[in-house]
Amino acid sequence: MRLILIFFLVSSTLCTAQNNYPQDYFSNPLDIPLILSGTFAELRSNHFHSGLDIKTQQRVGLKVKAAASGFVSRIKVSHFGYGKALYITHPNGYTTVYAHLQKFSPEIEAYVKKQQYKKESYEIELFPSAETLQVVKNSIVAYSGNSGGSGGPHLHFEIRDKAERPMNPMLFGINVTDTTNPIVNSIFAYPIGENSFVNASNTKQKLRLIPLKNGDYTVENIEAIGEIGFGIETTDRQNLAANKNGVYNIQTFVNGNNNFELDFKQFSFSETKHINQLIDYEYYKTKKKRIQKLFKENNPLSLFKKSLNDGLLNIKDSTYSVYKIRVSDYENNEAWITVSIKGVKNSITTPKTNKTTPYYINANETINLKQGNISVNINQNTFYNNFYLDFSVNNDTLKLHEDIYPAKKSFTINYDVSAYSEDDKSKLYIAKLVGYKKYPSYSYTKRKENVLSTYTKTLGTFALATDTLKPTIKPSNFKNGQWLSNFRYLKVEIDDKLSGVSKYRATVNDKWILMEYDYKTKTLTYDFDDGIVTDTKNNLKVIVTDNVGNNSTFESLFYRK
Repeated sequence: MRLILIFFLVSSTLCTAQNNYPQDYFSNPLDIPLILSGTFAELRSNHFHSGLDIKTQQRVGLKVKAAASGFVSRIKVSHFGYGKALYITHPNGYTTVYAHLQKFSPEIEAYVKKQQYKKESYEIELFPSAETLQVVKNSIVAYSGNSGGSGGPHLHFEIRDKAERPMNPMLFGINVTDTTNPIVNSIFAYPIGENSFVNASNTKQKLRLIPLKNGDYTVENIEAIGEIGFGIETTDRQNLAANKNGVYNIQTFVNGNNNFELDFKQFSFSETKHINQLIDYEYYKTKKKRIQKLFKENNPLSLFKKSLNDGLLNIKDSTYSVYKIRVSDYENNEAWITVSIKGVKNSITTPKTNKTTPYYINANETINLKQGNISVNINQNTFYNNFYLDFSVNNDTLKLHEDIYPAKKSFTINYDVSAYSEDDKSKLYIAKLVGYKKYPSYSYTKRKENVLSTYTKTLGTFALATDTLKPTIKPSNFKNGQWLSNFRYLKVEIDDKLSGVSKYRATVNDKWILMEYDYKTKTLTYDFDDGIVTDTKNNLKVIVTDNVGNNSTFESLFYRK
């Protein structure tokens, strides 16, 4: 079989217009009914979900099959993110992605391990040629798992176009039973500017949502004037799962006319960061609930379709308007929300209070702040909006506002540590203080002479922290001097309480061995089936290094026939 020639001949003709998706080309990647724990473009922390999360009956090890014929074009193994992930490119130009895997099929697994041993690294990214690992539709390519940043056993499945943009797999006939209407949990009104108000207030208002028997909603009548927008908290669920998933489409109408549309059909990875401007970021950070704003507000997302006045309404005095929101899932189940708006020009009884500080962030300008031994560099277009910034320094603690304004890109925090001794400098790192108790969480720290730097996309409180503690290493399923002839796996627990584990290295009789690191269980695992351990008497040596360079060494003797 030579799919490579077919690929180049037909990819340009079969990959047609974006709204013409092949319906019988891709099959279910699992041999079980599709039940989802996550839908496409679902709202996640700092990103849109790029595929379908398919439940695997709370198990790992289910057979994962190629959704169509093609060749393995990319393999990535990492501690975090997708964990073990496989990418298959198909003759029609699309690529399917299978992530959080337990392991690959024997042929692919052997190929990957050979490269891991060659590089002496568990984490690896490979781009096989089109001839190296060809697969046919429904052939086993991997086994489902829980690797990487997975919160439980499942298969993450994607379909991407030629430009590597993820697309909703349901567009290609990957269907899931769904006869349930979306649910609306809350609705908010946003006065825009000083001369706008809702119910005599210039601040955001939570409106009283009234459920109707038919599954729709109405809202208690409101009075408003000026430019206003709306936002909703909404989820969807399928028939066979209780998960609160994302919706497929949101449209708004003013007096029967199209006003705004959000279409969760496809997006590019470069724009997924703009999710933080789509949601009410401050509300999410303070209330842990995602309100989707139904107006653009300086947001370049391609998910926006029809938009009149960026989704905003201009309410005039002595007018009556009916604002409707239609929320639908992929199967076209829908929920409608109706808001009746009376234009009333009266005085604002609750004006917005804007706190001012000496530090004003103009989003179009570069800002450099310095106090004591700490400096902050914010390039232009880092933030979406202008705002007054809280900036103060107390010894080595930096107060940089609260994390209530989203950033498009990273900014830099620098600490001059020249006043510290050489021994102390080597153990310092920059930490973000998180939670009620302000626990120091390691922020990736670069060292250049007497300056420590970190790049971050979040405001908040930062401080210099010290890590003088070595990582801990202890055996998990064996003891020193034990016979392990009947063991399949060798397991070691590693941990670092402060700056965190940076790297590790394991050898047996001075030969590097492949140990898989699961950060969720803090466990290193070696598979004896690798065939590297052939001697009877064996000396295991594990070295673990944390993010400031502290390291520990663990050695143990074991026997094996």
